[in-house]
Formats: sequence, structure tokens, C-alpha cells
Amino acid sequence: MANFPASRAAGLAAMASFVPAMGRRYANGRNIDHGPGAHKAVSRLSPYIRRRLVTEQEVVAAALAAHGLEAAEKFVEEVFWRGYFKGWLEQRPQVWVSYTQGLQADLSAAQDDRKLGRRVERAMQGQTGLPYFDAWAAELVETGYLHNHARMWFASIWIFTLGLPWRLGADFFYRHLLDGDAASNTLGWRWVAGLHTRGKPYPARADNIKTCTHGRFAPRSGELAEVTQGLEATEPAGLPPVLALRDFNRPNPGVATALLITDEDCRLEDFALPSLAIRAAATLATSHLRSPWEVSEAVIRFEAGALADAAARTGLPAVALRAGHPAELARWAQSAGVTQIVTPYATRGPVHDWLLEARPALAASGITLAEWRREWDAEVWPLATAGFFKVRQQIPRLLADLGLA
Repeated sequence: MANFPASRAAGLAAMASFVPAMGRRYANGRNIDHGPGAHKAVSRLSPYIRRRLVTEQEVVAAALAAHGLEAAEKFVEEVFWRGYFKGWLEQRPQVWVSYTQGLQADLSAAQDDRKLGRRVERAMQGQTGLPYFDAWAAELVETGYLHNHARMWFASIWIFTLGLPWRLGADFFYRHLLDGDAASNTLGWRWVAGLHTRGKPYPARADNIKTCTHGRFAPRSGELAEVTQGLEATEPAGLPPVLALRDFNRPNPGVATALLITDEDCRLEDFALPSLAIRAAATLATSHLRSPWEVSEAVIRFEAGALADAAARTGLPAVALRAGHPAELARWAQSAGVTQIVTPYATRGPVHDWLLEARPALAASGITLAEWRREWDAEVWPLATAGFFKVRQQIPRLLADLGLA
């Protein structure tokens, strides 16, 4: 198992150790997959940033302070990609709904079609006979991590060479990646498939794999499918329209409040906790909601550690809840004698879906669900209406508006 201690202190230590490489070294070496235990040219901060044990703003500030924007441009852009994907899915929530519904259909098909089911199982177990693909499958399961380039190659081979349903591949990633994120994972797989930037699928090429693994892997001629067309024909209606960012309740400081900690954001001390009349606190474990299939025990352990660490830093005694029947949230809040639950903003994904299901029971009990949204998200998300370029060209302005330039 890769060494990812689940705490803010560990995340800050990992960030500090990588700061010297956030400039030219990252730009020059970020595309090389050196293999398990040798990922030195990339930060491996994603499990921490995904849960905001370390925030995007902190990481970008460290890169700029050490290298300046020109030298750290590639690293800074990669941090903004996460915000871009988050904002894109927030404004096209239909894509998440389509993914979850399509995944259920694909899982059923894999269970009903024995041949398909065996092919999917062999791919997940790293038994395809393609040594590079099988190695990446094993690394993912064993470490909870894959180099970003390997993720793209893996997804492309899954879709175009093996001919497997893309949602089942995305689900495989989501169940095992310590940094698994609904937006980045779903849209990353859609991008490879040619559904995000329609008509522009990502091809896994033998020469690129050989070059960017420094010869560790060298696919034979004709072994990989030639990708000439993506899966855009499977969604003939095209991309859904951009919707307004959803409205949400802001915290009311004048009422009895319960604090709910999820792995959407584990840096709650950034918010105005002392201004609230907090009567109770709880952590909510939700990693098991990532998939109808079994989620990696490593992912569940990392979430548990991150939640416990976040709760400890608030200084509040917190009970540990596990997302079961959504009505249980209202019962807990009632037992605590509160009329408001406050939590960091839940973006599209399993946490959001579960809280949405909990709202009727909360409303019936006279309990309001309120959320905090970070300034980073409020600045970046509205720009994520098309391709990443629209966000990229605004990075200097965003840095200035966020007090980082």
C-alpha cells in the first residue's frame, strides 16, 4: 500500500517536501510514469487535496512563493483542473445522473452476460495478457493510486482495445482511488471516451507508452486499437445545457446548530465555527456510497482517518455516523436538540445525493441544512462552462482575486 497517512499534518509534510519540484522539474517530468514507489516527478497530493486536508489555495500559494507563476505554470494549471471539473459538473448535473443510471444498467449487463462479466473481471484482476494494463490494474488495487498518464492509457485501452463499458471502468477507478472524486473521475473517463470534448477521444499509443514509461513497457505493433472515433454516437443528443449553480442555505448563526463533517472538505477551521451555536458534531462516512459494488477497504480507511483528523482539529466531540437510511440524519439532529445542520458544500456525487434524499425528513423535523462554499469554488466554477481553456486564460486574474498574486 502506498504511504498516504490520512491527516492534514501528513498532507502538509508531503506538500512541503514537493515544493522544490513544483516548478520546472514538474513541468519537465510530470508525464513520466516511473512505476509504483517511484512517482517522484508528481506530487501525489491528490488524496489530500480531494478531501481538502490541504486546500488548492495552499498548494498554489506554496508553488508561487517558491517558483513564481511562469515556472510553476504547469503545476498551477493542474490544480485548477480539479476546480474546472467540479464546476463543469455542478453546472451540468444531468451528466452525473446519466452516469449513475448508466452504471446501474452496465452492472446489470455484466451480471446477465457471463461473457461480458468474465471480460470485465479479467480486466479488473489484471489478467488481460497486456502486461502494461495488467500492471496498472494491480498498482491501482494495491496502492490506491495511479500516475495521471497511466490513468489515461488505462481508460483508453479499457474502452477501445478491450471494448468494455466505460462506466464500469470509471466505477473500478472510483472504488479504488484514494483521490477518487465524482467530477474528476467521471469527466476524466468521458474525456478519454470522446464524450467530454466531443469527437476528440484519447488514444493510447504504443510509442507514447514506451517513451513515457522510460521503456518499462513497450506494446507490440498492432496490440492497441487504433482510435479513430470516440463514443459520441452513444449520446446523440450531445452535451446537456449549462444550468445555473444550485442555490443553497447559508449558515444562520442565531440557531442551535449541529456540525456535519464529510470528506467533501476536511478543513473546517477555515470556516467561522466560533460564530455558530454548535451543540453537536458528527462525522459522516460515505465512501461506501461510491458504487453498488464493494469499495476498497483502503479508501474506507483513508476516509475514516481523514474524518477523525478533521473532527479533532475542530476541538469538538464528534460522533461517528455512517450514511445509511437518509432519515437517520434527522433523527440524530433531533436527538441533539438542534434546528440547523451546517456542513461544507457537497458537490455533485454520492454525498450530495444522500443529503438530497435526507432533506424531506429534515424539513419534516424543522431542521435546515446549511452549507459553506469556499471563495475558490465561487471564483472558478462559473468559468467552467465549456473547455478548460476558458479557465486557463483567467488564471492570472483568479490568482489576483484570490489574493495569491
